[in-house]
Amino acid sequence: MIEVFKTDVKDPEDANRLILEIDNAFSGCIANFDLTDCDRILRIKHPPTIDPASFIELLDRLGYQAEVLSDNLPQ
Repeated sequence: MIEVFKTDVKDPEDANRLILEIDNAFSGCIANFDLTDCDRILRIKHPPTIDPASFIELLDRLGYQAEVLSDNLPQ
């Protein structure tokens, strides 16, 4: 599964640190940021056994905000 989050992460060094935290906390995940996007996107490819709320909780504990971006496409 791939989950996309809107975040308040601004600094590339913070983004790299958060990727390491995600890697350490969740086995089998691949995370990356797009800080050039207006929503400062965090994408995480993860096993279906991991609840996306777990990523939000981790970022919150580390002092950052994240919310799942909906995948609603215009009709």
